[in-house]
Amino acid sequence: SFIKRMKMYRLRAEMAIEDLRESHRLGWSPEPVSDGIAHADARASGLGFRVIADVGSAAGWVADAGAYGGARIAHAIAELGPDFAVDTTFPHDIGMDLLNGVDFKKGCFIGQEVVSRMQHRGTARRRPVLVSGIEAAATGAVTLGERELGALGAVLDGQSVAVLRLDRIADPAAVTVAGKPVTLALPSWASYSFGESVPAD
Repeated sequence: SFIKRMKMYRLRAEMAIEDLRESHRLGWSPEPVSDGIAHADARASGLGFRVIADVGSAAGWVADAGAYGGARIAHAIAELGPDFAVDTTFPHDIGMDLLNGVDFKKGCFIGQEVVSRMQHRGTARRRPVLVSGIEAAATGAVTLGERELGALGAVLDGQSVAVLRLDRIADPAAVTVAGKPVTLALPSWASYSFGESVPAD
């Protein structure tokens, strides 16, 4: 699906887009590595390094999704699949405007008009929030009284990234998951706050 979309949106650049899943591996490391291509994750400080290597160099890698998952959840970084669905989420909803994920000086891109309007009008209502104190079996909605704020993402060690409606959170201490109280925290990179309302059009 990703490759199809990239080929569809390729404009004038001369480039080849290939599926290399058979010959290469993508991994994560908390520290720099010498093998393969490694780059620091620029979304937030302390997120470690993403690594691409051929299958031979990756032969000794350890399959530990929890290591990367714990790092990204601790920084309230939402991930496609575990935390939000494709084609139903705006970049602002997952903080891409604050995490080096959107270039507002770039010429044009698919969906630019909506993204630019949200940026300049300040109309982003939903934002990533770190939810902790989640009981092991809890899934589903994050609520405040009878109002649903959003859905939990993947839960690891009682923590999750949830994309929540900020304007509905007047009292963060009163938020629950499956009827049990949880703790909300904003990520260190956030410029938004609980109870924030968007300006009227």
